[in-house]
Amino acid sequence: MRRYLSSARELRLRRLHRHHDQRLMIVPLDHSVTDGPVTGGNRVDGLVGKLSGAHVDAVVLHKGALRYVDPRWFTTISLIVHMSASTVHAPDPNAKYLVAQVEEALRLGADAVSVHVNLGSEQERQQVADLALVADACDRWNMPLMAMMYPRGPKISDPRDPGLIAHAVTLAADLGADIVKTMYTGDVQTMAEIASNSPVPLVVVGGPRQDDLAAVLAYVEQILRAGAAGVAMGRNIFQAADPAAAARAVADLVHQFGPDHASFDEFAASLG
Repeated sequence: MRRYLSSARELRLRRLHRHHDQRLMIVPLDHSVTDGPVTGGNRVDGLVGKLSGAHVDAVVLHKGALRYVDPRWFTTISLIVHMSASTVHAPDPNAKYLVAQVEEALRLGADAVSVHVNLGSEQERQQVADLALVADACDRWNMPLMAMMYPRGPKISDPRDPGLIAHAVTLAADLGADIVKTMYTGDVQTMAEIASNSPVPLVVVGGPRQDDLAAVLAYVEQILRAGAAGVAMGRNIFQAADPAAAARAVADLVHQFGPDHASFDEFAASLG
């Protein structure tokens, strides 16, 4: 499906796809605002430096964190500035609110911005309205927008429900998102249906924290078989024993794994 974008927006989207024109490996590093220090002892500057040499396409950071990151890293990795926040200590942690503007992200040199919406939250109305406002600003400034869309709220009994995930993806696309980050249904067939019906690329959340890299890669393989553009993987990268090695393994799988590979083992063997 062809999308008609301005040349400036198209250029920024191409910058996001550092290592493949359709696939994306993104590492969100915005967790600290929600949960506190969670990077496993890796300071953000050193961590971004490691990721910049590990074939990662982009990192997601809050605006203030950029004061402590060497800008030279962003010659080999793209920057997505996250605009939403909440903390685990709030009466409703699912109530996300804006803490940045698209103009700020432009001044900071961002290649894209991201907004978080919890479909089903008691404050869903405000979050959807915020998404629409940010999408309008992105259109004005030709800035790519990634929408992080999750079914979460008092009436959501199954956040992996394919119907809910499909609705979240459609909502984001209809309001102007260029990329949607969302949940994995847990099933290749149902996720493939969602991905095939989406007018914009999907990146899937990185899944629960695992110490076994092989299990992480098996999860990523399912995502790719379902037709997703890639993953946005945080804790399984920055809390890994060797974040750079974990990131490179996942990134290489995302960028190089294809339908001609019967399994990840076959893919790994093809790499020698």
